[in-house]
Parts: sequence; C-alpha cells; structure tokens
Amino acid sequence: MDSKKIKTLGELKKSGYVSKSIKQEIRENLIKKIQAKENPFPGILGYEDSVIPDTERALLSQHNILFLGLRGQAKTRMARQMIELLDEYIPIVAGSEINDDPLQPVSRYAIDLIEEKGDTTPIAWLHRSERYGEKLATPDVSVADLIGDIDPIKAANLKLSFADERVLHYGIIPRSNRCIFVINELPDLQARIQVSLFNILEEGDLQIRGFKLRLPLDVLFVFTANPEDYTNRGSIVTPLKDRIESQILTHYPKSLETALQITEQEAAINDAQQKRVKVSDLIKRLIEQVAFEARGSELVDKKSGVSARLSISAYENAVSAAERRAIINNEKETQVWLSDLIGIIPSITGKIELVYEGEQEGPYQVAFNLLERSIRTQFGLYFPNPDTLKKKRGKEAVPDDNPYKSITRWFDAGNSLNTFFETRDEDKVQLLYKVDGLHTLVEKYFKGANDKENALLMEFVLHGLAAHSLISKKVLEGKIEFKDLMGSMLNIGTQHFSDEDFNEEDFN
Repeated sequence: MDSKKIKTLGELKKSGYVSKSIKQEIRENLIKKIQAKENPFPGILGYEDSVIPDTERALLSQHNILFLGLRGQAKTRMARQMIELLDEYIPIVAGSEINDDPLQPVSRYAIDLIEEKGDTTPIAWLHRSERYGEKLATPDVSVADLIGDIDPIKAANLKLSFADERVLHYGIIPRSNRCIFVINELPDLQARIQVSLFNILEEGDLQIRGFKLRLPLDVLFVFTANPEDYTNRGSIVTPLKDRIESQILTHYPKSLETALQITEQEAAINDAQQKRVKVSDLIKRLIEQVAFEARGSELVDKKSGVSARLSISAYENAVSAAERRAIINNEKETQVWLSDLIGIIPSITGKIELVYEGEQEGPYQVAFNLLERSIRTQFGLYFPNPDTLKKKRGKEAVPDDNPYKSITRWFDAGNSLNTFFETRDEDKVQLLYKVDGLHTLVEKYFKGANDKENALLMEFVLHGLAAHSLISKKVLEGKIEFKDLMGSMLNIGTQHFSDEDFNEEDFN
C-alpha cells in the first residue's frame, strides 16, 4: 500500500486498511523476523541465549515489559530497537494530538472532525521513527507531565467548562498513543505517580483532576529499573509491578570475548586515531579485564554495578593517550603501550561506586589496584604463572625452571629502568632491550611475534612481574620506575606487601 497517495478517510477505507493495536503490530512483525532468521535486536551482544529470547516471548505475548538490571546493561537500547518491529507508516487523523486511528478514533477532536467531514477527513501518515516516547523518571515528575491537566487558558478561549475534554492538555503518555513509551528508572517515580499508571496499564483509562475520561490508549509500555533502587531510593509499588506482565532480568557480559566485542563495537575511535594508533589484542584484554576485576572487587559496591561504559571509556582514553604521545613526538604511527594505560584511570574512577573500605583507600588508588589486578590475571594466560613457580621448593624445585631469573637478577644487581610516559617508541624499545633475559623470554614463548609485538610483550613482562611482587614498580611524575623489590622496600617503604605476595627465598 502506497501511503503517500492516501489522503482522506474514504481513500483509506477503499484501500482495505485494517486497524490493529501496536502490540499486534509488533507481534506480527516479530514473527516475520523470527521466521526469516533475522535478529530483531542487532548489536545487542551477550543476550542471544537469555534476554533476547525472554523479550521475544514477552512481545509475542503482547506484554508490557520491565527490564530489571544494573547500569550499563543495554536496557534502554533494547527498548529503542523495538521501533524496528513497527510498521513503517500508520495512518492518523490529521491534526490529532494523540495519533488517532482514523478507523477507531478516541479523542473528541478526531470524533468531531470525522462526524463533520466524513470520508473527506484528512489523513496523515506517521513514520515508525516518530512512534517512540521516553521519560526519565525523577522525583519531580508530576501526574500532569505524564497524564495531562486542565488548561484554563484553552477553556477561557473556547468558552468551555473544565469538564469538557477539549480543554485538556495531554501529557506525554496520551501523546504517545499508538507508540512505544519508555519510563527509565521507574522506582524514582513517587509512589502516588506510579499509582496514576494503574488504570492506563489495565484499562487504558485516564483520570484528570477527578473528571471521568474514557480514553482507551494503545501503548506498549517498557519500564527499566535498577535493583539498587529498591533499597536506596525508592521502589516499584506492588500493584504496579503486578500489572507489568513480563519482568526480564538483564546482566553483564558473561565472557571476556563478548565484552571485547561490545567495546570494539561501541568505542568511538575516529579514522585519524585508527590510522595513527594500533591497539593489540593484549591491550584490549587488559582493559576489559579491569571491568571484570571491578565487578569482583570487595572495594566496589556490587549493588551499583560496573557499567560496560567503563571499558568503552577506558579504551577510548588509552587510544587518546597513545595519540597524544605520538603528536608530541611527531610520530606518524604508534601503538598503545602498557604505560599508556595510566591514562585510563579517570575512566575507572568515574564509573565505580565504592563501599566504605574503598572510600578509605581512595578512588585513584582503587582504580590503580584494579589495573594491577588486571595485569596480574592476564599475565598468567601469556607467560608461566609466577605464583606456581613460587610454590616449587626443596627437592622438586630445579633452579633453571625459573624463566624470570635473569630478569630479576638484573634488577637485584642494582639496575633500574625508567619508562617515561612521553618516550618515543624507538627509545622505549632500546630501554627494554637493556634488561637481561627480557627479549629471550619473549622469544621463547612467542616465536612468531613481530618487533612491535615483542616490545609490547617485553613491557608486559615487567608489569606482570611487578604485579606478582617480583620487582618493584612505582608510578612517579611522568614516568614508571622499575627496580629490585628488596632495595625499593628498604629505601622507601611506601609499598606494602604481605608474606603471601613476597618471599625472598622464592626466586633465589
């Protein structure tokens, strides 16, 4: 049906157009997508076997939906993508504030207009992109905002009583008739405002200032909520929750691989940065691991969650840190080094909520510790785990079994290595080659690595050994300093290690 050619109610009737509710419309289009093996929620990763099937079942059942989950779990994005399940265009009575169906008008304006003009009633066409409404629930939201109120100026101008429907100023929900309407952070709505939604969900009725108004709205409601809200700020009143037919639990990526795909997809890296800065798989995994470490940390509030936006922001900052260094050094091309990851600290501190112990530690220190734990976790996947080697003692321990002996002895001999944040790439590589056994170790475990990969892995070894308390690492003004562990402890004593972390007999 060519909607552009149909301009009047009479033409619409002749075309054979059949009215259907928005939930029927979405159901029918979803069935077509499922039959065609199309993903109705493209770009939503990690939900293929959980949230997406649950959502499809809810939409097939023509349910209103509550997405319940921590921040950064794509709840609103899921709702916005439902627009693609709508018909491309639907007819409305031209001039209607609430998108009246020409064949089933509900507002006084549309009913009177059709009664007056009959089949010559003008018809307009509404694109699916215009059939989405969204409201962030805040404590100051009023019933008038959502439902509507009496407009005394309109009543005076039209010389009508307040009981006349034509003097109403419709709120955002009536204006979203025949649309998808989303209320984000539902528990933040005051309880009395939530109560005003009862009849809309159940019967489609509106009640404004005591006036009885039968207005059967046709809306698909999607609500989002964070479980934290149930205890910290507010709650969803039980009768309202009972009227929302499907509650769907969202979650964070369950695997590092899925998290990597999400960050790769969402990070805003422009063409100039992509040409200038190369990011290795190792760096990507280290950044992603930070979010996993934060979600498991006893210093981070688990009820608040750790958004996927942490990894995305951190990735963008890491690339920008490398780009800035390349600009300063007038280098046409560079890669993200581990020392550049100091630049992701601001992305971490703003994305985590700390418990009391974490507040005592301080957000910067907690963020730095999470980065160190990420390095420690990933190091054991690339090189022999130093913790395993530490346990080798007595007759079972063969001195030559320790692949890190040459490196730690070099530092024990009083040598140190300073890597400045703004060091040129070629100068950094030369510094790394000064450490005895470092290049040999990398070549042993990564025979096919090229020069740049070798250099990055060499730097990774130093950070990994420091994370396992085998050498000392200090982040100072503008540089990172690597030294022997014992000398550093004796000279400064600012770093604290437990007996479990360090035993001088382990690597003799």
